[in-house]
Order: sequence, then structure tokens, then C-alpha cells
Amino acid sequence: MPCLQAVFWDVDGTLADTELTGHRLAYNRAFKDCGLNWIWDESLYTDLLSIPGGRQRMQHYSERLGQSLDADLLDRLRVIKQRHYLDVVASGGVQLRPGVQDLLEELSASGVQQWIVTSSGKASVEALLRSLSTDLRDVFNGMVTADDVERHKPNPDPYLRALEFCGVSSDHALAFEDSAAGLQSARSANLRCLITPSAWDHDWQLFSECAQCVVDHLGGEQAPTVHHGPTCAQGRITLEYLKLLLSLPLR
Repeated sequence: MPCLQAVFWDVDGTLADTELTGHRLAYNRAFKDCGLNWIWDESLYTDLLSIPGGRQRMQHYSERLGQSLDADLLDRLRVIKQRHYLDVVASGGVQLRPGVQDLLEELSASGVQQWIVTSSGKASVEALLRSLSTDLRDVFNGMVTADDVERHKPNPDPYLRALEFCGVSSDHALAFEDSAAGLQSARSANLRCLITPSAWDHDWQLFSECAQCVVDHLGGEQAPTVHHGPTCAQGRITLEYLKLLLSLPLR
């Protein structure tokens, strides 16, 4: 069985439930601060998540309403939203997804490198890590964020940079993702991928065609449901299960 040397964690929707309870609240507070009467409820925000990038998302929504936001206001909204997001995370409003903590600890104890690979900015990631216990914070060997590459997911550059940083071949690494864009990024870097789909991205056909495994979560009180991939006999995603995925052919 191939040796697993590194895993790459996406953040938003994969490592933690950041979108609905974190970013969405921060956007709404920023809108209010800037005098906009916009309120993104969960349904609307879920729909808007099909637009990659916060700035593009706000621009798209303004155009949908027939309004126009100039570049200065967009920049101000982005800065204020980021400040509110950091406050939400610091208050403990964002939680790890089920099964993530157990797997983080198991991989760390086994000496597997763990890297964060995300399209979020470094400040957002660091705020999330500060909200974790010291033991969990220290399991990560490093990160590749939106600040480290010019072309973000679905481009392969974030994962190619991560492979370069950790010095591991793609044949000995695995990516965790929740979205079609993330899967495309990982696959374009010749990485095998485990998908835990978010509530707003259920492109099952693409997931099943390209990912080695599709599960609803990684473990916890209930065993994960495997929508595609090997049976999860242990009742949660474990290091042994990931090694099994690594032995499967690239799709």
C-alpha cells in the first residue's frame, strides 16, 4: 500500500463550517456599516456561493439588483467584512466539521504532514487557527493561501505550490475538498481527492467521476455515509482509509 506523506486541507466548508456561520454574518455586518440595506439570508448566500471570491460575489449581487458599486466601496466593504469575520471567529462562532479533529490528531501522531491549501486570505486562516486549542493549531506544517498565488482554485497553482513547499510527490499526497472548484484544482495538480460536499455544492456526477471518495462527513457521533468510494468499515475516516484511497487510480 502506498505511503501517505502529506494531506492538504481546504478550509471553508472542508476543515470548518465557516460560510453560513462566519462569512455570511460578516458580510451582513459590513453591509450595514456601509449603509447598504442588503441582508444575505442562508438561502440567498447559498445561491451566491456559486460565485467565487467575495469581491466578485458582491459585484454580482449589486448587478442583480440593478445597482452599481464603485471600486472604492467594494474595497471598503471587503476590508470591513474581513474585520467582522475575524471577530466572529475569535468569538468561537466557527466550528470544525464532524470527524475533523480526530483525523487531524491521528495524522499528526503518525507523522503525516498536514498543510492548509485555501483561496481564503492568510488573516482569515490564522484567525481560525487561533480559535483552536494549541495542540490542534500545531498539527499544521504550513499553509498556502490566496496571498501566496496569483491564480486561485480551480487553477492548480495552490496545490502545486503546496507540493513544492512540502517536498512530497503527488503520488504520496491527498487533498480534502468540498467543492467542484477545489476538486478541479486538486485533480489538475495530479492529486487524489476526498470530497465532503458542502450544502451548496452537490455536483455528484463530477464528484463521482473525478474524486476517489465522496462522503458526507469524516466521522463523529454517526458514521459517515459513503456516496462514492470504498466502504468505510471503521465508522470514520482514518489514516488506513486514506492509504486505501491513495492506492486507487487517478480518475
